[in-house]
Amino acid sequence: MPTVQTGTEHKMALEEGARGLEDIENLLLRITHDFKVSFARKKTKSIYVSLYLLFGNWMTATTVPIEDEVGDVLEKAMRQEGRFVDEIAQAVDIPLSRLRDALDYRSELTCAELGRLARVLQLNEVGLCALGENSYPLPICSGLPFVLHALRMRHGVGVVNAYVISAVGAERGILFDTGPNLAALLENWPPTIKGIDSVFLTHIEGEHTGGLCDVVDYFGIKSAFVPHGCHPPCGEAIGDAVEIKWANIKVQAFSTPGHASAHNCYRISVANPTGATALLIAGDLIFAGSVGGSYFSSQLHRKNLRRILNLCAADTILAPGHGPLTSVGNELRYNPFLP
Repeated sequence: MPTVQTGTEHKMALEEGARGLEDIENLLLRITHDFKVSFARKKTKSIYVSLYLLFGNWMTATTVPIEDEVGDVLEKAMRQEGRFVDEIAQAVDIPLSRLRDALDYRSELTCAELGRLARVLQLNEVGLCALGENSYPLPICSGLPFVLHALRMRHGVGVVNAYVISAVGAERGILFDTGPNLAALLENWPPTIKGIDSVFLTHIEGEHTGGLCDVVDYFGIKSAFVPHGCHPPCGEAIGDAVEIKWANIKVQAFSTPGHASAHNCYRISVANPTGATALLIAGDLIFAGSVGGSYFSSQLHRKNLRRILNLCAADTILAPGHGPLTSVGNELRYNPFLP
């Protein structure tokens, strides 16, 4: 049966997992009130969310670190808007010291304050408040017609993701991104996968593609695909709307510059059954509850973010370069950068 696999998990009955999911209506009621975060924290990427994955008749709960805290989101939003912290503090009537504390990962901002920030910075108020309360909602990710192996590798204070896709019961697959190096990739390698036929890169950045040529040599990979505009020693550039077929699986490339000058997302789908759930390998275009930094172009990043999500069905599972799986519909509803 098609599954999503992310390493060591603990099984629970389906109905228990369903009861464990936070009710969205309760969340929306809660975040209209002013709660304070009861502890100060340093930048450790230690906020975790429970990701629920459906395995046949079982629900599996996996604890996966969410990539960005509220301070990260505010910093990225101010950079996108070209606004300075003292200017923003004055505009929203928040003491400058409180706003600087939030940017330094010691946020005690209330939802009312976050709401004012969201309106000035053109953010999704509901999602920003949920993130500020450590209650960002995530969907059940299930229904893929193929197997998705999520390889989560430590990098600095966070986690970087690579992904292997294979047919059900198959020992060969295709790889998306390679992680910081071959050793990190192999340490997290799924034992059922014995070979790789192709590798696709979302963008050239050490934590995502540091081991590309070593991976190509180790697995004897014949096809390595990179975004148009990249020139690695062992990859072939592909651009927007290019489709590559592998068995019953179709990989469609989308050019999405913004985070980087050359960046691709990949939509993975199957010809049969029609209407089956698709997967979007998003790289650093978008995360659960945030986006990648707009280091190349904020304008292109926002434009491509909307364009790609609008091309995908709401139930498309979104596999980002950092953090947990989510869905297109969930991020359209809650992501702070999608007001």
